[in-house]
Amino acid sequence: MRGGALKWTFRVFGFFLLLASLAGAAVPASWLGLTVHQTGEAITFTGRGVRLTFIPGFGWAPPLPASLPPPKGEALALEPVLLRAAGLWDPSVPVVRLRLGRYPEKWRVVFDLPAPVELPVVARRSDPFELELPFYVANPLQDPRLRFVYGPLGTRLVYEPPKGRLAFLYAFGLEGPPRYVVDLYAREPERREVVRPGFVYWERYAYVPYPLKLYGLSAAPGAYELRAVGQAGKRQALPDLASRAVGLINGGYFDPATGTPIGLWVSDGVTIAYPYGRATLVSDGYGVDAVFPRVRAWVHFGGRQVAVGMNATPARLTAYTIPGVVGRRGEALLVVRDGRLVARRKAPYRLAVGYWALAYPEGEAPYAHLPLGTAIRLRVRLDPPVRWALEAGPLLVQGGRYAYAPSRERFEPGSPVIRKVTYQAAVAWTREGAVWFVVSEKTTPGVLARALVSLGAWGALRMDSGGSAQLWVDGTLKFPSRARAVVNGWALYPRLTSPAPGP
Repeated sequence: MRGGALKWTFRVFGFFLLLASLAGAAVPASWLGLTVHQTGEAITFTGRGVRLTFIPGFGWAPPLPASLPPPKGEALALEPVLLRAAGLWDPSVPVVRLRLGRYPEKWRVVFDLPAPVELPVVARRSDPFELELPFYVANPLQDPRLRFVYGPLGTRLVYEPPKGRLAFLYAFGLEGPPRYVVDLYAREPERREVVRPGFVYWERYAYVPYPLKLYGLSAAPGAYELRAVGQAGKRQALPDLASRAVGLINGGYFDPATGTPIGLWVSDGVTIAYPYGRATLVSDGYGVDAVFPRVRAWVHFGGRQVAVGMNATPARLTAYTIPGVVGRRGEALLVVRDGRLVARRKAPYRLAVGYWALAYPEGEAPYAHLPLGTAIRLRVRLDPPVRWALEAGPLLVQGGRYAYAPSRERFEPGSPVIRKVTYQAAVAWTREGAVWFVVSEKTTPGVLARALVSLGAWGALRMDSGGSAQLWVDGTLKFPSRARAVVNGWALYPRLTSPAPGP
C-alpha cells in the first residue's frame, strides 16, 4: 500500500530469532558507533560508554564471554550477546533481512518485515541521506555509499550519492507480506538555459512523491506567439511543420494509419477537424486556455437546414466525422463524401476515413427517402469563435488545482490512453500568462498533473502521449531520444508585433 503510514504494530521477537537472523554477519565497528584501538595484539572497541577488548589466543575479556567470535579486522560479528553487552540493542527490536535491486539511477532496498509495523512514507531530497529504521538489519551491505549505523533501538541508513548527482529518497510500505521499500536515487543535476530573450529551456524534478523528471520550454508573458501547426492526413516531423519556431510540442490525437485528426482543430480561424467532445487547448496567439467548446452544427440539404448533434454528443440527428464505429441501434445513416450522399447504412456502422455520416431514427422521412447523389453539407460554428485550437485531453490542472478526471471526457476507465505508463506531453500555463511546453519521463497523466501543480502551473492540458510525446527547442529534439512523425502540434515563436487592441 502506497501513501500514508502503514498502520501496523510490532511484535516482540525473542533471543533465538535474533540469534538465527544475525548468525555469521559482521559489520565495521564504526557502524556500531565504536572506535578501534590496538595495543600490541590486543584490539579494543570503545564508544557509548562501553569498552570491549579482544586478545588473540585468549578471546574476549570480561564482561563478554571469551568464546564469542573474534573480530574480523575492525569488523565485529553481529552476535546478540555482543550487541547486548555493548548496549547496542534492545531484545524487543526485531531483526529483518534486506534485498537489493540496482538500476541505472536508483537503488531499491527492500526490507522483509517479520511482522506488521507502522512506518511512515518519506519523500525528500538531501545529501547525504540519513533514515532511521526501527529494526536491526541482519545482512547489511558492504558498500562505501550505503551503510548502516546500529543503535540501541534500531538502525540508521546513511546514503552518500556520487559527486555531482542529486540524491532523492522515497520510502513506503507494502502489505502482504509486509515490506518496507526504500528507493535511493542519484539523478543528474537540474538544468536551466536561456534560449532566446523570454524563452528558457529547463530540466527539473517534481516530487510525486518519487522524483519525476520534466523537460520544458517556458515562454514569458508577452514574449511569444502560439500557433497550431500541421497538415491533416499527413504525418511529418515536428520541425518540418514549423521550421522557424523556437519550440515545438506534439498536438492532439490522430489515426496512425491515415493521419486523420481526431478532435477539434482550428488553424487561423479555419476549422480543419470537428470536435469529439474532450478538453481543447485554445489560443488567440498570445494567450492560452483549456475549454470544452460549445459547438453548434447544422446539415443543409434540399433547401432545408437542420440542427444536429456531433460525435460524442449525440442527439436525435447526429453528425459523425471521426472514423470508426458510429451510430446507435435503431438508427440509419446517410454516408456522405465530398458533399454528396453516397450510401445508406444501418447503425452501428464502421465509418471510413474521408466520409462523414448523418444518423437519424430508422425510417424517418425525409432522410430515408433522399436519393443517392443528393447534396448534403455540414456546417459547424464554435461559440465563441477561436483562432487556434487543438483538442486533446484529459485536462490536468485548472485554476491551480488538480483537475484530472478522464471519465468526464469520455476516456474509458481501462483505456491504455490514460492508464499506460509512458511519456507524457502537456501544454501548461501560469496565472501570469507564461506558457510551458512539457514532456515527462514515463509516468501516467494523473501523476503528471500532480507534478505540474507542484511546480506552480495554473492550467494544463495533456497532448497525445507515448511515442508521439516530444519536445523540440530550436530544431533540436530535447526529449525523448527518438522522434516520431505526427499530424499536428503547437509552435512557439518570438513575438514580433503586438496583438490588435481590443474593442
